[in-house]
Amino acid sequence: MNRSLTREQTTTIVQGILCLVLFIVLLQVWLLSATTHAWLGGDDSVLWPAAATSAACALVNFALLRCLNRLAV
Repeated sequence: MNRSLTREQTTTIVQGILCLVLFIVLLQVWLLSATTHAWLGGDDSVLWPAAATSAACALVNFALLRCLNRLAV
């Protein structure tokens, strides 16, 4: 059964996705700040794990935005 969503349901889903995207972006900014602070302090061991985590966050964000784009169609 292919049931279309109402405007209110679509708005709720869009707002939820955008909140998740905002949270992940803020997480990436914090991760960049913490990694930069550690690197400037001489700790090189956090660079690759932080880069991998940031890349994973970016992939999740792209997937969420793609889902959002499909929802808008």
